[in-house]
Amino acid sequence: MSAAPWWKGAVVYHVYVRSFFDSDGDGHGDLPGVLAKLDYIESLGVDAIWLSPVHPSPNRDWGYDISDYGGVHPDYGTPHDLAALVDAAHARGLKVLLDEVLSHTSDEHPWFEASRDGGPDGPKADWYVWADPAPDGTAPNNWLSVFGGPAWAYQPARRQHYHHKFLRQQPKLNWRNAGAKAAALDVLDYWLEKGVDGFRLDVAGTFLHDDALTDNPAVSPAERTRHHWAHASEMQRHLHDSNLPENIPLLGEIRRRVDAYPDRFVFGEFSEEEERCGAYCSPQEGLHSAYTFVLLRARKLLPAIFHDHYETLGRFPGHWPCISFCNHDIPRTATRFGGGEAIARLMLALLLSLKGTVLLYQGEELGLPEAESLTRQELRDPVGDLYWPIAKGRDGSRTPMPWTDGPNMGFSNGKPWLPLAVEHVGLSAAAQAADPASVLAFSRALLALRRATPALAVGELEMITAPEPLLAFIRRDGEEAIACVFNMSPAPAVFGDERLAGAQLLEPGAGEARLDGAALHLEAHAARFLRLA
Repeated sequence: MSAAPWWKGAVVYHVYVRSFFDSDGDGHGDLPGVLAKLDYIESLGVDAIWLSPVHPSPNRDWGYDISDYGGVHPDYGTPHDLAALVDAAHARGLKVLLDEVLSHTSDEHPWFEASRDGGPDGPKADWYVWADPAPDGTAPNNWLSVFGGPAWAYQPARRQHYHHKFLRQQPKLNWRNAGAKAAALDVLDYWLEKGVDGFRLDVAGTFLHDDALTDNPAVSPAERTRHHWAHASEMQRHLHDSNLPENIPLLGEIRRRVDAYPDRFVFGEFSEEEERCGAYCSPQEGLHSAYTFVLLRARKLLPAIFHDHYETLGRFPGHWPCISFCNHDIPRTATRFGGGEAIARLMLALLLSLKGTVLLYQGEELGLPEAESLTRQELRDPVGDLYWPIAKGRDGSRTPMPWTDGPNMGFSNGKPWLPLAVEHVGLSAAAQAADPASVLAFSRALLALRRATPALAVGELEMITAPEPLLAFIRRDGEEAIACVFNMSPAPAVFGDERLAGAQLLEPGAGEARLDGAALHLEAHAARFLRLA
């Protein structure tokens, strides 16, 4: 039997480069800064690094509006700096994944400028999604932008609208055009040939649109009651502007392009209509793996959330998921699920024991809370500017990494692009490295346990029926079986199961617990792993 690919069960450390470490004092994290902290990343025991977009960008959406796929943003360094980082990571046994945004570009990308200025008959005329106005001059249809308002912008140069699912400065690339599609796929080849180990694909359900520009259906009144109506785009189902079933064979084509290079990995982000557009495909049908927003949007310690998610995954037995609790777009885990160190430990234990490839966001290993004290004047995220104060945007999870307790928490010798979070005082990497009882020490021990325990890394997952507020499951690989039990409440709880009789309690564990025969007694927010006899 051939060995599993390296990415199956791997832990990928997500580096938001601009906020990781500033090597030159300009206030922005950079690639030499990531290189300078590579020993720290290696010491965690992770397998790979996912870098947020490093390409040139006007930063309307902080790098997710790319103006040159073949370059490196000057804030981050040079192509030589990226090559040096890849080489140094490989020397440490770490893979490097780039974040590629191929569904749309910046409106400052030469492709879009040629499409706009060349007119309807130009060589790149159809590289983007253009449409005539409605008879009254309004948008061609009812599609809504994720970031607010119609998903169309009028361009006088062509007397047409162009489609943008996000900001108007992020025009949608037309993957139905053979030239545009070929150019986008060539981006993958370019970086694979330079030695990167794969990609995270931004908004991977949005490559294709309905050529007939059919209106999206409204969300029903019953469904609306289940949503927080900060974002107007949630008032319709995005069935025609994106998330088409035709997206699935396209994902397979992308994965085959990556598979042409040995030992590579490509996974995608899916935030809408996940099943419809390929989030749960097998690695033979779609991408190698994917993550959805099901767990990223969760805000309560409810076992049912995880039962339901793995029940959904169970309907796709060939699919291997990515598992993530927070990232650069999502409020930090510890705060979202209730706050405090005990919650941080509980959720780290859960994250690192669920079936899938784990995506660990920078600072999550420190148990960092969300930066909630940012003022509107300090925000840099266009989403926060649009929806303040109902939603404060994504900057609360993007504040600079706290490395020390010194000036600017060791992030930069200059003025940081975002303020350091006052909530992170006392939680720096240096302070925690000196404390054997810290969350950082706990994270390292958890990662070591996962690496040494095949059942936790690559095993199947079997949910166990347990009374609320307990969550329990077994990870199993061959003869090895590990029971994973979590008390999701602030009160003590007991989990009884005859399979626990004679089990071996493993370290580390979160909170206090003791095994008495076949009964596991768990204090508030405790978690334990047990090797079954």
